[in-house]
Amino acid sequence: MPLLDNLNREQLAAVTLPNQHALILAGAGSGKTRVLTTRIAWLISTGNVSPGGLLAVTFTNKAAREMLTRVSAMLPINTRGMWVGTFHGLCNRLLRAHHRDAGLVQSFQILDSADQLSAVKRALKSMNADEERFPPKQVQYFINAGKEEGKRARDVDIFDEHTRRQADIFAVYDEQCQREGVVDFAELLLRSYELLTRNEILRHHYQSRFRHVLVDEFQDTNRLQYRWLKLLAGDAQSGVEPACVFGVGDDDQSIYRFRGANVGNMADFERDFRVENVIRLEQNYRSHGNILAAANALISNNRDRLGKNLWTAAGEGEPVRIYEAQSDGYEAAWIVEEVQSLFRAGVAWRDMALLYRSNAQSRVLEHALFSNGIAYRVYGGLRFFERVEVKHALAYLRLISNPDDDGAFLRVANFPARGIGARSMEALQNAANAGGTSLYAAVPRVEGKAGAALGSFLRMIEALRAETRNLPLPEVVEHMLERSGLLDHYRGERDGADRVENLAELANAAAAFIQEEESTRGGIDSDTGSADSAFAGSDTSLAAFLAHASLESGENQAGEGADALQLMTVHSAKGLEFHAVFVTGLEEGLFPHEQSTLEDNGLEEERRLMYVAITRARTRLYLSFAQTRLLHGQTRYNVASRFIDEIPPGVTRWTKPRHGAGGMEPAWNASGQRPAAATPATSKAAASGYRIGQSVTHAKFGHGVIVSSEGSGTDARLQVNFGSQGMKWLALEYAKLTPA
Repeated sequence: MPLLDNLNREQLAAVTLPNQHALILAGAGSGKTRVLTTRIAWLISTGNVSPGGLLAVTFTNKAAREMLTRVSAMLPINTRGMWVGTFHGLCNRLLRAHHRDAGLVQSFQILDSADQLSAVKRALKSMNADEERFPPKQVQYFINAGKEEGKRARDVDIFDEHTRRQADIFAVYDEQCQREGVVDFAELLLRSYELLTRNEILRHHYQSRFRHVLVDEFQDTNRLQYRWLKLLAGDAQSGVEPACVFGVGDDDQSIYRFRGANVGNMADFERDFRVENVIRLEQNYRSHGNILAAANALISNNRDRLGKNLWTAAGEGEPVRIYEAQSDGYEAAWIVEEVQSLFRAGVAWRDMALLYRSNAQSRVLEHALFSNGIAYRVYGGLRFFERVEVKHALAYLRLISNPDDDGAFLRVANFPARGIGARSMEALQNAANAGGTSLYAAVPRVEGKAGAALGSFLRMIEALRAETRNLPLPEVVEHMLERSGLLDHYRGERDGADRVENLAELANAAAAFIQEEESTRGGIDSDTGSADSAFAGSDTSLAAFLAHASLESGENQAGEGADALQLMTVHSAKGLEFHAVFVTGLEEGLFPHEQSTLEDNGLEEERRLMYVAITRARTRLYLSFAQTRLLHGQTRYNVASRFIDEIPPGVTRWTKPRHGAGGMEPAWNASGQRPAAATPATSKAAASGYRIGQSVTHAKFGHGVIVSSEGSGTDARLQVNFGSQGMKWLALEYAKLTPA
């Protein structure tokens, strides 16, 4: 039939499977969406199922819309009533239809993340709970994590008094939501699961109705979603003939563990449903052969894979280019020259992407692009100087520079929270208007409790101004971050690690700004390479830096629809593809992230993340790393990521800088390969049997990872990253390290 035209052998087998459970391992670029939509069209057109007897689950509304659009183009049917959508969308539909059975009012409202956080804060206030002991965002995470495991407050495992108190808050929050007729996102799925579990008549109705259940992105399902699917599909013991479940996914692209995704669900599905048909879609229609060879070799280092090997009929293509830069600044300069060269060769800006592991890495790249007039867009996120935590920090710096800046005052007077509410600010604004002064100058005129809280903030700003008066600019930033409470606030958030990294990067931005200013003024010390401290600590330097931040935040972000270079984290890149992809910052501790090497299965998820990054590229793939990188205001000496070593030399080519863009000049061989010993800084050998990247344990500092080494014999030293304990240089003779 025509709708089966242009399917390859494996795609055709998947689409036309008889009525039974099936697992489709769909590799990157293998036509997964085509298989899913054609399967739906084939089932309906052959009479295997009616449009209303089929349920298809996706992970985004965009994917659901695309699926319905494609099906309606294949078949002359009205898709409006079909049950195709996200887990949350389908659960919402179920609960709307059976709101009384679910214990909900008909007009129940759904809380987004911000609304839920406000509800958590109200619950905390009603219990007189201390927000410093129970930060609202942490409580929000606790509640959602419990619900995603299928637990109510009464089911939470109690380890200590703190957990008990959180469980009490969970219970009060749920009672409050029930009373107000609202549900959060996690509640949609849990309430739906509970409804189907306890209501046998309703459960049998839907089990009988949906004869085919199709699941997209199976590797991203969490435990409760999998249990919901099992319940809806039914089994022989349920008294209803089980539905046929058609699961599509790629265990090699499971990168959302931090959201609760459980890659093991795919293996559980194969076992629990006794799946006899596992079809591997391995022909890739996106990337050239060398790119796929790199991806296949890398991911083969992961254990317990379901297993597949991507291939293409498009030929080997160009080698994967690897670049070693002297510093992160040189890495960015090299990238600028490469993208300019590609653009001159006819590649559109929008078809090039710069990928990075951590959001904080974008700052150096953004600065290089801004300085060279290249329009760019940060996909799925904000530009560095527009990120909320960075704007908070800049507001404190603005008050240090100019305390009469009312905009800055309003932004941070009560952030982090210090008891300055709306009424206090109203009293202050009235006093300022009456006296014709700034808010800062009007603080002494406010009396009572409001005046006390405002006075405390005023004294902190005055202390900051005095303490930073003679400090170099980077130290001004670092001191402000600690003294203001911003760092402690974000360190206390469950998901605050990225924000802490961005704040640390702001200090790096200040250091880089001073170096550039002094370089143009001829003020760099030829011996130390540092800027003149008199300039660095002056009021002028802070004002100039704030102006620089404003300019970079207000320029060069391309408008909607404009041709622009794409910047994004690797997580944001999943599902996208580009002609040319640059994977930057490939250094041990950065990618793979240092924390991952200390967690169970963390390294394997990092490797899957790298696999996703590689398979975004169609024609050109660039991998780069820097020998030194400014991190937390300090120069960090790096070793190349182990992921570079896991790519076979036969598909790579080490790249030289263009026009002195910066970087090392290793000894090149005839095939463009870089000898392993060309640069000692990236040697994988370490002292006395230890190796770079090895996990070790120290009696005082705990678990760590070796990132560098120097010397030999009794002079041997190892540099070890101990996570929260920081980086330590240890004399091997005395350190008494134990391999972990």
